[in-house]
Amino acid sequence: MRLIHNMTTIAECTAPEYPAHNRVIKIAVIGGSGVGKTALVVRFLTRRFIGDYERNAGNLYSREVQLDGEQVTIQVQDTPGAEMTDNGISIPDHVTRSIQWADAVVLVYSVTDRRSFDLVDQLHQLVVRTGAANMPPVILLANKADLLHLRRVDSQQGPLLAGTLGCSFYEVSASEDYNQVHGAFHRLCCQLAKQPPTPSGSSHTSASAATEKRRSPLIPRPKSPNMQDLKRRFKQALSAKVRTVTSV
Repeated sequence: MRLIHNMTTIAECTAPEYPAHNRVIKIAVIGGSGVGKTALVVRFLTRRFIGDYERNAGNLYSREVQLDGEQVTIQVQDTPGAEMTDNGISIPDHVTRSIQWADAVVLVYSVTDRRSFDLVDQLHQLVVRTGAANMPPVILLANKADLLHLRRVDSQQGPLLAGTLGCSFYEVSASEDYNQVHGAFHRLCCQLAKQPPTPSGSSHTSASAATEKRRSPLIPRPKSPNMQDLKRRFKQALSAKVRTVTSV
């Protein structure tokens, strides 16, 4: 849970306290800059659409909801946008940490931004590498479907890419249709709710612990404090004896 404490929580979307027995569903939303990640998260959790946001610093949004008759806590981690550079792709460390933390990942691109679409495959590879044996469920979300006159990604390319990646696909408009956005996130939450709850300490943490355990033979075993103390005393006694002999 340390990752959550290091992130800013949006007060208007946060329940102050959660009963200990509540199921917690953790979702990370990743994608390029300006694709509408924050707008999608806020739309899903509050029904509201806000057009302008400050540059994403990586906020954690949280809310208690009823999911198929069960009270659950949904935590959605918004992330800074990945960027295409001359040297390849630039991915903030925050994105990787969020993938490690999450139970599921939502990959987002904008239909008005071809570069954001081209980023998806590399971001999915990051999810695969980070998740390793504990690969989280992934959905692909195409945003800004209402901006037909600005479209740069053909409507057939999203489903084709999703098929290649092996994930579900949704084309939505955060600004115009709450039901589309809610439906995509809701289906993902229902999928997660059917899975056994993650024990205390995530699967990623368990994997890390296993890795450290495998590495343990390479780490020298600590010496007994008693033996170290005896050696120290022996050296002190020997040094005193040498000084005595020298002075004589």
